[in-house]
Amino acid sequence: MSIIPSFFGNRRNTIFDPFSLDVWDPFKDLPLSSPSGLSNETSALVNARVDWKETPEAHVFKADLPGIKKEEVKVEVQDDRVLQITGERNVEKEDKNDTWHRVERSSGKFTRRFRLPENAIMDQIKAGMENGVLTITVPKEEVKKPDVKSIEISG
Repeated sequence: MSIIPSFFGNRRNTIFDPFSLDVWDPFKDLPLSSPSGLSNETSALVNARVDWKETPEAHVFKADLPGIKKEEVKVEVQDDRVLQITGERNVEKEDKNDTWHRVERSSGKFTRRFRLPENAIMDQIKAGMENGVLTITVPKEEVKKPDVKSIEISG
């Protein structure tokens, strides 16, 4: 159970999540240019939603990436145990004869980073993609139970 408060339903807020390394841009909704250097090219960043659960055997990450092929996604482990998911959703080609009534689907590059805990086995990470959902499984080291030896009390 998380000690991090949940302000938006059962989802954890990444602003307060110590394991999330997302770039938060407080100016992203303003019509001005963003001082963080993020342009509209990175607007897909907010659409790369990731769930992270821990089972007794592994840490499991599931990312919703609809419309993105597995060849367009890269999963890497960087120094200091940082899992990085990057990719790009390309802009649909415009035809001069088309009239757009609404554009809500975002396009551009996205990046998500997560600092993995010490019990992660780094060389056994597996990733797969099915129906627009990227699943990354990071096995955990078995927790060794301490050897307990009973001592008889004399007297």
